[in-house]
Amino acid sequence: MTETSDVTEVEDRLEAALDPRRMARILSAVAAEDRDGLAAELEGLHPADIADLLEQISDADREAFLGLWSGPEVGEVLSELDEGLREEVITQIDPDALSAAVRELETDDVVDLVQDMEEEQRAIILDALEEPDRFAVEQSLAYPEGSAGRLMQRDVVTAPEHWTVGETIDFLRAAEYLPEQFYHVTLIDPRMMPVGNVTLGRVLSSRRDVALKDITEHLFITVKAEDPEEDVAYAFNQYHLISAPVVDQGGRLVGTITIDDAMAVLSEEHEEDMLLLAGVSSEGSVTDTVFETVQARLPWLAVNLLTAILASMVIAQFENAIAAVVALAVLMPIVASMGGNAGTQSLTVAVRALATRDLTAANVLRVVRREALVGLANGLFFALLMGIVSGLWFSSVTIGAVLAAAMVVNLLVAGLAGILVPLTLDRLNLDPALASGTFVTTVTDVVGFFAFLGLASLVLL
Repeated sequence: MTETSDVTEVEDRLEAALDPRRMARILSAVAAEDRDGLAAELEGLHPADIADLLEQISDADREAFLGLWSGPEVGEVLSELDEGLREEVITQIDPDALSAAVRELETDDVVDLVQDMEEEQRAIILDALEEPDRFAVEQSLAYPEGSAGRLMQRDVVTAPEHWTVGETIDFLRAAEYLPEQFYHVTLIDPRMMPVGNVTLGRVLSSRRDVALKDITEHLFITVKAEDPEEDVAYAFNQYHLISAPVVDQGGRLVGTITIDDAMAVLSEEHEEDMLLLAGVSSEGSVTDTVFETVQARLPWLAVNLLTAILASMVIAQFENAIAAVVALAVLMPIVASMGGNAGTQSLTVAVRALATRDLTAANVLRVVRREALVGLANGLFFALLMGIVSGLWFSSVTIGAVLAAAMVVNLLVAGLAGILVPLTLDRLNLDPALASGTFVTTVTDVVGFFAFLGLASLVLL
C-alpha cells in the first residue's frame, strides 16, 4: 500500500508542476504585475520546476517574472538552470535577493554555479558570500575543471577514530553547524587522513559504548581531488557509494562528494554523448538564440556535407551503369540506408559500453567479432529478402543477386565500422561519441554504393 501511495504522490506532484493551466495563471500574474498572486502560484513548487518555467517562457516574460519574484529558493533555482540561461538570469535578479540566496547554498553548488561564468559575474556571486565560504569556493575553483575538487563540498562531518558512538552523538547534538544533508561520519586520524566511514544508521542503532572503528563500512573508497569527475561518477555507480571523502596529494581530508553530485555527472555525460552522436554541440540548449544555435550546428553540417560529396563522387564513377540500368538508381538508396542504420546500432552499443567501461582491452576482440558476425547474419537475412523482392520487382535474377551481395558486404562493414570508429577515437583520447555517427554513415554510404554499383558494372554491363 505504501509503495502505491508514494507513486501516486509523485505523479500528482509532476502533474501539478507541469500543468499548463498553472503556467497560464503564472503568466497572467506576471502580466498584471500581481506580486502576491505570483507568489501564491509558485508556493510549493520545487526549485527545479521554477527553473523549467524560466527556461520555457519568453525573454520578455522572464524579465518581468524576475522583476516580481524573489525568495530563499533563488539560489537553488539558479543551480537547476541551464548554464546558457543562468548568466542572463543572474543579471536580472535583485542583488540583495541574490546575495541572500547564494549564502544559503552548499559550497559545491556555489562552485557549480560560478565555474563557467565570466569574471565579472563570478565576482558578483563571490562578493555575496561570507569570507569563510568565499575562501572555500575559491579553493575548489583552484582545482582543474572537471575534477573531483570542483565537485566536492567542503563541509564534512568528522570524528576522531578513537571515539565511541556516544561521544559522536553528543558531538552532533551540540554542534553549532552541520551540513543540511549528510550520510556518513568520516573517521580521521591525527594527521587529518580519513580512515573509515560510519553510516548514520549504524551510529543511531549502536550502543553508546561501541567504538566507531568497530562499525565502519566494509568498503571504504577515497577520491583524490585531482581525479576526473567521470572516474568519480563511475566509482559511485560501480560500487554503490553514497558519499566518499576527497583527499589532497598528501592524503589529508579536504571535502566529500555525495551521490546526488555523482549522479548529476553521469546524467551530463549521457546527455553529452547523445548530443555528440547526433552531431549537435554538447553546449546546445532550447534557450539558445537562433545565432547561437546556427553557430553550434553549422560546423557539423559542413562536415556532413563533405562526407555527402565523397559519397556522391563514388556514385559519379558509375554514372554509365546507372544510365544503362535505371533499376540501380532505384535500389542503391536501400543499400546505403540499411548500412547506415546497422552501423548506428553497433555504434550506439559501443559508445555506451565505452562510457560504462564494459568494453575494455580484455574483451575488445570478442566484441568486435560479435559485431562482425551480427552484421554478417543480418546481411544474409536481408540479402535473401531483398534479393527475392528486387528480382521479382525488375524481373531480373541478376539484379537481385547483385543487391543481395552488396547488402551482405555493407552490413558486415557497418557492424565493424560501428565498433571500430568509437574504439579508434577512444584510443586517440577523444570522446568516442565525437562525430562517430558522421564517420560511420560515411563509411557505410561509400562502401554500400561502391559495392552495389561496382558489382552491377561487372555483372550487368
